[in-house]
Amino acid sequence: MLRICSLFTLSLALSFGAVPADAQTVSGVVRVIDGDTIDLNGTRIRLHGIDALEASQTCETATGQPWACGDWTTREVRERYQGAKAECEALDRDRYDRIVARCQVGGVDVGQTLVRDGLAFAYRKYSMDYDLDEKAAFVAERGIHGFKTISPARYRVTRRSGTEPTRPKGSCQIKGNISAKGTKIYHMPGQDFYTRTRINTRKGERWFCSEAEARGAGWRPARR
Repeated sequence: MLRICSLFTLSLALSFGAVPADAQTVSGVVRVIDGDTIDLNGTRIRLHGIDALEASQTCETATGQPWACGDWTTREVRERYQGAKAECEALDRDRYDRIVARCQVGGVDVGQTLVRDGLAFAYRKYSMDYDLDEKAAFVAERGIHGFKTISPARYRVTRRSGTEPTRPKGSCQIKGNISAKGTKIYHMPGQDFYTRTRINTRKGERWFCSEAEARGAGWRPARR
């Protein structure tokens, strides 16, 4: 029986991959990476049970106007949690070797709060913990649920295909291209290289709805 218990304990330890036994609770100051990913003093944390919009995603209003809801989501999460002290319970590691954890700030579950406020979806593929929170946000049209968009999971599938995703009808016509040297350049309709520029989302290229949005994301204007 002792041998069986020892093997069981070893199995649990191995299930956390490289997470040391004394680090199953990770704490530190939050640096927001995106809507569902943070750093705690250099340790990358993927929030358990939620899936936030990708930074390059757009939404559409009831009147058909596009807006950069992916960037907005990241900014909202950053405004709430950047610099805060978080306590995270490590649950697993994902395929990118990030710690998957349930995190609290001030004793409040961060993932649940983001889903409840319409800043993220419940990631039902991995957990049903926040299923009811998302349904309540959807009914109340909180956050992103007040607009037309697709799920982050579906968006990632489209992006991995290497095709230009369907854009909402409207003004999101600015092409954010990344050169062979890694320079981020945006092209406006009517410029010399606009028509021949193709957007490959697998490389991080994207569409923008305004020059202010492109500049804010780190792109510079094309010279011609």
